[in-house]
Amino acid sequence: MRKILRHALAIVLLASSAIAGAQAFPSKPIKIVVPFPAGGTVDFFARVVSTKLTESLGQPVLVENRAGAGGNIAVEAVAKSAPDGYTLLMGSEIVAINTSLYNKLAYDPIKDLAPITLVGTVPNILIVHPSLPVNSVKDLIALAAKSPGKISFASTGQGTSSHLSSELFKLLTNVDLLHVPYKGGPPAVADLIGGQVNMMFINMPTGITHVRSGKAKILAVSSIRRVPQLPDVPTVDQAGVKGYETSAWSGLYAPAGTPPEVIAKINAEVVKVLKMPAVREQLAGQGAEAVGDTPEEFSRFTKEEIAKWAKIIKISGAKVE
Repeated sequence: MRKILRHALAIVLLASSAIAGAQAFPSKPIKIVVPFPAGGTVDFFARVVSTKLTESLGQPVLVENRAGAGGNIAVEAVAKSAPDGYTLLMGSEIVAINTSLYNKLAYDPIKDLAPITLVGTVPNILIVHPSLPVNSVKDLIALAAKSPGKISFASTGQGTSSHLSSELFKLLTNVDLLHVPYKGGPPAVADLIGGQVNMMFINMPTGITHVRSGKAKILAVSSIRRVPQLPDVPTVDQAGVKGYETSAWSGLYAPAGTPPEVIAKINAEVVKVLKMPAVREQLAGQGAEAVGDTPEEFSRFTKEEIAKWAKIIKISGAKVE
């Protein structure tokens, strides 16, 4: 009987300790790791969220950019961090893409990451250098068909949605384009507006400023529907490439094993931030849509994305050793 009482008491004390720990969280700064350089779309989402979380949680929420290896360096670092809620990942579609793109990973996104919430989604836009003599997707396809392998497309890195959006475009239009990968959006766009590369699919928040300044020309958006901020710009599907659709997203993960009550607290705070009219307006101004779902919904979304990108990667033949 005493053994049973001692065991029951231990369980109660353990539960009380977990609750107290959750109530005390956070008691020190939180770090959000971004798998890309500063200035890109994922970084944009992270900084919007971190600024507001710093105010609501009463602790600094810092953004750390750890680019490299197609995002794997950052994802692996977070997956292997202490599961205490103080090291988080602002992941993107690369979490889903890399599962099929790479032959071997040092982490399993399903087993080693705990989904917190999908922060937002954003379409890619197809932009070209103004000197390229095209004004529509049909013009681009015709020009590429005349000069196989001569038109170059930049990407934000091997296996990113920027890269695979172009691979899907090549596949559905049967054109031959030259891939020039970069480490993130800002350097890729810099070379496009500098004339070193001809075209690219880029997340709307990263590319739209250059379209508005006239340094890049927009031909289409990658989403299935037109975006409200660009009502006159057709989708790639509407422009004649039937069945074409890709999009990018950003979401918050913690290392697997992070206490559920800590996950719940971070989720509640981030969802609260994403419901703020000023934040929604800030995201919408860049063509992004705030989401803010539950950990369970984000877990399902991640699995669906893994399956979706696996099909595109298989069809396109894209692989990274």
